[in-house]
Amino acid sequence: MGCSNCGSGGGLPGGCKNNGNCSTSGCNKLDVFDWLSHIELAPGQRKYDIVEVRFKGTRKGFFRISGGLDLQVGEVIAVESSPGYDIGVVSLKGELVKVQMKKKKVQDTIELKKVVRKATQEDVTIWQEARQMENDTMHQARSLAKGAGLSMKISDVEFQGDKKKATFFYTAEDRVDFRELIRKMADTFKTRIEMRQIGARQESARLGGIGSCGRELCCSTWLTDFRTVSTSAARYQQLSLNPQKLAGQCGKLKCCLNYELDMYMEAVKDFPSPNIKLQTKKGVAYHLKTDIFKRLVYYIYDDGVAGSAPLALDLTTVNEIIAANKAGDKFDDLKDYEVELSPVVEDTDYLNVVGQDSLTRFDSSKKKKKRPNRNTRKPGGKPAARSGDKPAPNQSGENKPRSNNNRRKPNPKGSKPQGAENKPSSSPQGGKPQGGADKGPNSPASSGKKRPPRKPRPPNKD
Repeated sequence: MGCSNCGSGGGLPGGCKNNGNCSTSGCNKLDVFDWLSHIELAPGQRKYDIVEVRFKGTRKGFFRISGGLDLQVGEVIAVESSPGYDIGVVSLKGELVKVQMKKKKVQDTIELKKVVRKATQEDVTIWQEARQMENDTMHQARSLAKGAGLSMKISDVEFQGDKKKATFFYTAEDRVDFRELIRKMADTFKTRIEMRQIGARQESARLGGIGSCGRELCCSTWLTDFRTVSTSAARYQQLSLNPQKLAGQCGKLKCCLNYELDMYMEAVKDFPSPNIKLQTKKGVAYHLKTDIFKRLVYYIYDDGVAGSAPLALDLTTVNEIIAANKAGDKFDDLKDYEVELSPVVEDTDYLNVVGQDSLTRFDSSKKKKKRPNRNTRKPGGKPAARSGDKPAPNQSGENKPRSNNNRRKPNPKGSKPQGAENKPSSSPQGGKPQGGADKGPNSPASSGKKRPPRKPRPPNKD
């Protein structure tokens, strides 16, 4: 029988809806691969009678098998607790249990609690009901703590398998007097209450999440011991001392800063101290940075030296210069010992098809071909005619010159064009204004500019 929340169906877990990966739901947290399971015991050797049992989150315990039970990894069992019993899942058995007990410094004594029985269907039902109550219970407990005015954060709650006890996990900066809070919780939830303070790292381990690397948190999947992480770990690895980049989900420094720290500390031993200055005849050179992988040290001259630029020196050369300075000798110029860095050669066989298109290809507007506008006018008020066009005849068969006024749109009622209050309206016949030839809108007197006289349009030849 597998996890109670992930009843198998079609080869995939059905309870947690995680599509085959249950690490985020607590099913396979801190799972251990038994690489000795296929090896048979030696003749006369008995099976180890202690199993490792996994509970909610990262909590595990060791229990002794009683009554000759034959347990398998993944079975749901009932174990002794105080008070009553608790429900857990067998995570490891056999000889590897000895290794885990030695790692966690657990002694094989008589005081170890025992496995009561394999879980029955009734036990599993009560256990599932308890797990479903945890979320609502946590929110109610937070409301009670807020009402009591306590500066604490309740992050998780875990019910015992028989629902006789509820353990609340909280974080707080200072000591909290929660005696009155326990009384209110006991009256509200009708069960035994236990308060347990945890740290920020333990809180992240219980809640889980996704780190900045894109993977699940190490503390919630496989990491069991939480070591202290200091800023010196970032300095040794030449990382930027930015708290936003170095802090994890818990708000503390990332645990992964300790993974490669030993290798960096071992490599840094071969390099000189950054405080050592190189004395040359040209001037004093200061340490700029160190490339551990290429075993190069960058130095730069003082600001008083003209044309000072970072110089890459080999580690062996730097040690020779330091030894010469201690003996009282000075080198001429560090530029004579500069290492020429080979340029990065691109692999022509590899074609990067990602990002070949410009990101701004949709921003630039496409140029459209401008079509000639028939309604455009020349400076004299005459419409622009295309070359090769002939005037179209009228319906009556007479070729008459078209007036410019016919192309104007009529003004709405009650409105007059600008500047037309003191000007007479033009006559539609012949395009001449009423009352004189010098009063039209195109006359020099109205516009203030002299314009050439209009040329009459030649009549069409029949």
